[in-house]
Amino acid sequence: MAKQQTHQTQPSPEKSPRRQPTASGERDAAVNRNASHIYFLMEKFEAGVALTGTEVKSVRAGKANLKDSYGLIKDGELWLLNCHISPYAHGSYSNHAAERTRKLLVHKEEIKKLIGKTQQKGLTLVPTRLYFKGGRVKVELALAKGKQLWDKRETERKKTADKEAREAVARSRKS
Repeated sequence: MAKQQTHQTQPSPEKSPRRQPTASGERDAAVNRNASHIYFLMEKFEAGVALTGTEVKSVRAGKANLKDSYGLIKDGELWLLNCHISPYAHGSYSNHAAERTRKLLVHKEEIKKLIGKTQQKGLTLVPTRLYFKGGRVKVELALAKGKQLWDKRETERKKTADKEAREAVARSRKS
C-alpha cells in the first residue's frame, strides 16, 4: 500500500500582535488641552464610563471631543455632560445620540468625597482625557478652579520664559 501524501500549505502570515494604539491604551482617545489653560487642575481621579456599543467603536476610532464637557453630581451619581462622541459611521438604526448625558462609574466613597469638594467655592469637575484601560473606556476627571484673566497671562509668561531658557541651554550646548 502506498503512503498517503498530505498537502502542504504555506502557513498564513502572522497577524500583527499590536492593536490599534488608541484601543490598546498606548494613546489617549481624546484630550481636553484647553482645560489646563482655563482652570487650575488640582486633584485628578479615574472613572469608568457607561457607553453603548457604537459609542465604544467611535471612541476607538478617535471620534470623541471633551472640549465643553464637565462632570456633575446629581442624586448621588456622577454624570458626564456635553461630551461629544460622533455617531459610528457603520452604525444602523441603533446608533447613539452624539451629546447624550453619560453615567460615570465610581465608588460611593469617592462620590461622597467629591460632593464635599465640589461644594467649596469655585470648584468644578472637568474631564481632562478619555482613554482605554484593559479594554474599557475610562475618563480622567480633575477638580478644577477657574482662572482669572491675569492668571492666564501669568501662566503664558511663565511658559514663554521656560521655553526661552530651554532654547538658550540648547544653543550653548551646540556651540
